[in-house]
Amino acid sequence: MSEATTTMTMDKGLDHTIIGESTKSFIDGQKGVLEYVGIDIDSLARNSTFEETCFLLWNDRLPTPDELEAYTRRIRSHYDLSDAMWDAVRAVPHGAPPMHVLQAMVAMLAFEDPACDDQSRDAEEEKAIRILAKTPAIIANFDRVRKGLEIVRPDAGDDIATSFLRMLNGAAPGEASAKALDVCLILHADHGINASTFATMVVVGTESDMYSAVTGAIGTLRGPLHGGANERVMHMLQEIDGLDAVEDFVLGRLSRKEKVPGFGHRVYKAIDPRATYLKTFAESIATETGNLDLFHMSRRIEEIMESQVGAKGIHPNVDFYSATTYYSLGLAIDLFTPIFAMSRNAGWAAHALERLEDNRLIRPRCQYTGPHGAAYIPASER
Repeated sequence: MSEATTTMTMDKGLDHTIIGESTKSFIDGQKGVLEYVGIDIDSLARNSTFEETCFLLWNDRLPTPDELEAYTRRIRSHYDLSDAMWDAVRAVPHGAPPMHVLQAMVAMLAFEDPACDDQSRDAEEEKAIRILAKTPAIIANFDRVRKGLEIVRPDAGDDIATSFLRMLNGAAPGEASAKALDVCLILHADHGINASTFATMVVVGTESDMYSAVTGAIGTLRGPLHGGANERVMHMLQEIDGLDAVEDFVLGRLSRKEKVPGFGHRVYKAIDPRATYLKTFAESIATETGNLDLFHMSRRIEEIMESQVGAKGIHPNVDFYSATTYYSLGLAIDLFTPIFAMSRNAGWAAHALERLEDNRLIRPRCQYTGPHGAAYIPASER
């Protein structure tokens, strides 16, 4: 055993490793608490906006009304894409996975930024603003192009949620729909040092740029163990043949020891605080869009799961009701994770900017378990 491994502890998934200090979000999984800069997530979902939440995460405080207005104008000034980027959206193969499209397009934003290699706080925040502002147009219009529809450019008079839905569906969204998406963006904006946020910090820790950090995060979020849970929830709902079939379906899965998507969480042993308020919005948006059958099925699944495994600390997480919400908003299922990324841009940037203030290259060790002293055998003798 090497000297390094005698002074270190094996922590395969880094579950018990603290890699630094942060003021961004606090999680108490046993009590079901999530706070952004000390403010509980339920208060933010009920009272704030996604733009204000971004300001909070990036600046560790709520803005004044004048600051929020200026910050919002700054974001909206970056909504539109360059002609070259619009051409790229049109040129992407229609069958490409949306997360790969988003990852590639975010990387392309660096082509047009002369300050790409400037790592000052102001320059990195400007990159974060550009990514935050432009990803809605990329996601919504890739979906339109692959459906054979004309591009709809963003409207600088809209907030991010409204602008995205207007581009996606080609019409102004209803008030409940826009509010529901805004709430979803707030709820997904940050969540401690999850896998994709850690990837962001690893990239930034090398003194690379914000575009590279976010493309790394998007690639990490794409993995089914991280960002794809709400997609699996929707696929499950589509498998069930109506409300009357829910009980047999769920009990069958449990009897076969199969997971029910949208339940349980790596961190939370109490109810995911993000799921509580989202359930209310899931019902309202399902009502507005004529998808109450999906909500009733979801509610019945929750009731059965609570009776069967609730005592074990397995409760609905944020992905469970966000699936119904996103589907009701007209999102294709493979856009669910890109919307997650659109929101998590806020948290990724927050941690990246924070890391720059006290950076250290992230370089963990690995315990070597291979052979030693192996002889090289010439090709002619193998």
